[in-house]
Amino acid sequence: MENVLNLKCLICGRHYRPDEIDYVCPDHGDEGVLDVIYDYDFISRRFSKESLLKSNDFSIWRYLPLLPVDPRVAVPSLSIGWTPLYHSPRLSSDLGLKDIWVKDDGRQPTASFKDRASAIAVIKAKEKGAEIITTASTGNAAAALSGLCASIQQANVIFVPETAPQAKITQLLVFGSRVILVKGTYDDAFELCLKATKTYGWYNRNTAYNPYMTEGKKTASYEICEQLDWNAPDRVFVSVGDGCIIGGLHKGLKDLFTLGWIDKMPKLMGVQAAGSNYMYAAWKNKEDILTKMPINAQTVADSISAGLPRDRIKALAAVNETDGAFICVEDNDILGAIPELARSTGVFAEPAGAAAYAGLVKAVEQNLVSKDETIVVLNTGNGLKDITGAMQAVDLVGTTPFRVAPDLESLKQVVAGW
Repeated sequence: MENVLNLKCLICGRHYRPDEIDYVCPDHGDEGVLDVIYDYDFISRRFSKESLLKSNDFSIWRYLPLLPVDPRVAVPSLSIGWTPLYHSPRLSSDLGLKDIWVKDDGRQPTASFKDRASAIAVIKAKEKGAEIITTASTGNAAAALSGLCASIQQANVIFVPETAPQAKITQLLVFGSRVILVKGTYDDAFELCLKATKTYGWYNRNTAYNPYMTEGKKTASYEICEQLDWNAPDRVFVSVGDGCIIGGLHKGLKDLFTLGWIDKMPKLMGVQAAGSNYMYAAWKNKEDILTKMPINAQTVADSISAGLPRDRIKALAAVNETDGAFICVEDNDILGAIPELARSTGVFAEPAGAAAYAGLVKAVEQNLVSKDETIVVLNTGNGLKDITGAMQAVDLVGTTPFRVAPDLESLKQVVAGW
């Protein structure tokens, strides 16, 4: 990887060659999260906005020179990335804002943002010659890895809490993964997956523990800015659980700013559920995230339920370094945002994805945004991932079906009451 200089520990600052270490800085155990450091001079001599105009590859591999993979390794056949960015005048009007866009990553092959990272994971596993790749997940990262592995016939083992939504567990089984349902929380599944990695030598995709997952997720920032003709938005709203997505968005924006492709850094707005608000509390109270104890995470938005966010260092930096903010929303706000977003844009989001829009609504209420700003809301997963949550959402807003006998008179009685 000529474009990569080294891997840097975000705790002690120590640097490692890419071939020297696989996951974390050994001086800090499993918490020694690493960042991939690029040679931007090397990249800029070989890659430009102008060269992108000639590309017919509308996937994350469009940005291959900015990714930490061996270009000689074949990429998966599934088309990952280049999801639509929708302009929403209705949301803008409803909230009294100038310009709102919705990035819909529910349109990925396995219906969530996590496909971006898993695409990188399967290539890194190939580079290592790994026989088995593994991950722990609340569901979406697991489904993403499962689907990507199926596309290249890569053996994999998936750890998920047994309470994960059935739709997500079903995806894993359909793709043919070996599925381990853990009788515990996501954090329990994460720890068991780490132990399995060390015991069996499997390649591990876990968030934060694997430094390359950030690099897959950063591609959403590239797409947002390119889809806006390189006019970076003022703010990006995104839900936060483990912190890897917001950290990835930050990394991608820093790449573009360093290369001179955008002229400002958008403010990153991390949205957390009140029942899983580790990052919000740490940021608001200026707590030390290296010593802050885990919380008991409970939220309807399973994809962002994390008692101890594994990528908390990058998540906190993403907000602090962009002058953004963390926002805390209640579960009912998240559920209410599902039909509101769907009926205004046609985008059907799972609870975690809708949380980003709920955060924007709250930010407007708290005067955290200016009405003339350009704002992007990132939906991280399709609503079909969690039908139970979606049904709770429509019940909350009082939407119910009409039941009629199979005759016109019965229908007329219903229509007359509209």
